[in-house]
Amino acid sequence: MFSLAGKTAVVTGASSGLGARFASVLASAGATVYAAARRADRLAALGPGIHPVTCDVSVAADRERLAGTAGRIDVLVNNAGVPGEQRAEKESAADFADVLAVNLVAPFHLSQLMAESGDGGSIVNVASILGLVSAAPLGGASYAASKAGLIGLTRELAGQWGGAGIRVNALAPGWFRTEMTEDLFAGERSRRWVERNTMLNRGGDPEELDGALIFLASDASSYYTGQVMVVDGGWTAR
Repeated sequence: MFSLAGKTAVVTGASSGLGARFASVLASAGATVYAAARRADRLAALGPGIHPVTCDVSVAADRERLAGTAGRIDVLVNNAGVPGEQRAEKESAADFADVLAVNLVAPFHLSQLMAESGDGGSIVNVASILGLVSAAPLGGASYAASKAGLIGLTRELAGQWGGAGIRVNALAPGWFRTEMTEDLFAGERSRRWVERNTMLNRGGDPEELDGALIFLASDASSYYTGQVMVVDGGWTAR
């Protein structure tokens, strides 16, 4: 039920952090994985069963080349994302649009390309708890808007494509220890803030998303679509 043997998966933003972990987890479950990111040197170190594809997801031609390289896509993990400016008053409209181009427009286009590549499959949009609640002063207007938009896109595509056998779900992580959150966990004050506001009193480790990812990607979730799976140690339940 949880096997991905014979399946082709695409993971964007796979050169570091959660994306690199996601690519390895899907490959371990038997999938042939196409790992996409801008940093080719890091992609080359991901290991067996993973095919590196240098790709800037903000560029439409790169997205089309990625889909063409993978061929039929059974699992698409839209993980690539950029954080943007934290303070709304300091963020220009152009910078706001640049964040949406990576975090929202690219997942939409790649999902279209997957739908065109074959019948059925699973799309996993990597959102965030910041698409559900505010964590000011952390987060940022463009980032929060893009992740909230990704959740809305998830529901709409699930509704439109369910009849074609395409399941679309969102995975919304809380505070996990990655390169992007290195400063958050390095500072005692910010680390204690995470611990104090999380029911499990700690941040998450990347491997604690493995089960959620495999569930959403595999046939184990064959009757599960249009949903937001929150994995946050209880942050949003307070």
